[in-house]
Amino acid sequence: MGTARTAVFNWLFARRHGGQFLLRIEDTDRERSQKVFTDSILTGLRWLGLDWDEDVVVQSRRSRDHQKAIAALLASGQAYRCYATEAELNAMREAQQAAQQAPRHDNRHRNLSPEQIAAFRKEGRHAVVRFRIDDTQDIVWQDMVRGPMRWQGADLGGDMVIARRAPAHQIGDPLYNLAVVVDDIAMGITHVIRGEDHIANTAKQLLLYNALGAPQPSFAHTPLILNREGRKLSKRDGVTSIDDFRALGYVASAINNYMCLLGWSPPTELGERFDLAEAAAVFGFDRVNKAGGRFDWDKLNWLNSQALHAMDGATLRDALLPRWRQAGLNTDQPQPWQEQLAALLGPSLVVLQDGVEQARPFLSRPELDDASCAQLQIKGCRAALRHVLQHRPETFTLAAAKEQLTAAARAAGVKKGLVMKGVRAALLGCLHGPDLLLSWELLHGVGEDGPRLQAALR
Repeated sequence: MGTARTAVFNWLFARRHGGQFLLRIEDTDRERSQKVFTDSILTGLRWLGLDWDEDVVVQSRRSRDHQKAIAALLASGQAYRCYATEAELNAMREAQQAAQQAPRHDNRHRNLSPEQIAAFRKEGRHAVVRFRIDDTQDIVWQDMVRGPMRWQGADLGGDMVIARRAPAHQIGDPLYNLAVVVDDIAMGITHVIRGEDHIANTAKQLLLYNALGAPQPSFAHTPLILNREGRKLSKRDGVTSIDDFRALGYVASAINNYMCLLGWSPPTELGERFDLAEAAAVFGFDRVNKAGGRFDWDKLNWLNSQALHAMDGATLRDALLPRWRQAGLNTDQPQPWQEQLAALLGPSLVVLQDGVEQARPFLSRPELDDASCAQLQIKGCRAALRHVLQHRPETFTLAAAKEQLTAAARAAGVKKGLVMKGVRAALLGCLHGPDLLLSWELLHGVGEDGPRLQAALR
């Protein structure tokens, strides 16, 4: 959800200012980068309607350009090879921890002599490449959300690794901070909009833009999405991927609407319900909050229900049909009938998945639940049902159905409410559901009302 919200803010800003919304797959972490994750990102963004303006850039395919930039930094002396082993680095960290010091690299190989370098290579040591960071340097930028930002080089944990270990005279795989800067330069990125957990990365990356002689983009660091207790949202809070929200029955318009409200305060005239185009017309970072936005399932559910309630029968039927089929329900009825069913169910839906269970009594012959069986045992109920069955009109109208219920109650000597409950039990197998007469009309339209009444009387 956090990544998707960031994408929405990027899209809104680009569309507001007539810019380009670009998509880059940052997969420098080979172990955590898999095709299935990339496919999920692309599918999710397409479903949300976040169209990008150029071909997708896959970072791992640009490693040659990244390595050229690293070589240039090595040649200029702004980067160097560090031969410290993992055992040495672990010992350094343990010593810092014992002294209750903040973890940072001690830059031990920043100024090696040629003889020291030769000795390390003779040992067969592999080297990472580190970028020099001046501890006394001030790093400043004007954040579009947070205003003036200032960091000191000493806060960045020592010289930064920009390439993984590799044998002597080789450059290892580039790391994230270096790769994104090189790609931003190549792609002509003017604005970087991302979560506040990237603020420290921004300070490091600004140093790399300067070292590579490139202009700095503008940065906006959006607030994190928090749970109800004010902690960073995580899987433990039941938050899932956009694909999983889709599977649960949320619709793209509601997800987009809700993500806009997570950290952005729309102008009063926009209200709480709006689409992406309406939001893009007024979006600006002056109304993005610094404080984290708290994820609220109730608010999301309300927005989703409103989106579903606003759908016409045809649109809702198209959204429900795959779910009906997946649940093994009978979908052989004519399309207009299915659209009527969708329209009947629509006002009670919160998520699309609700439309599966609510449609089940219409799309499959139901078994009567305990309450329905008990209802049919009430004195006079079965007699009233027999009257209804025997006097069903060939042409169903709501007026005729009402008259029939009244006549059946009179003939059986019972109240009309008892007859209505009995008919509902026979037709739907339960005592709760959508409007009885409209439900009866639908079942009559496919010839299901007679057989169900007969089955209930057996």
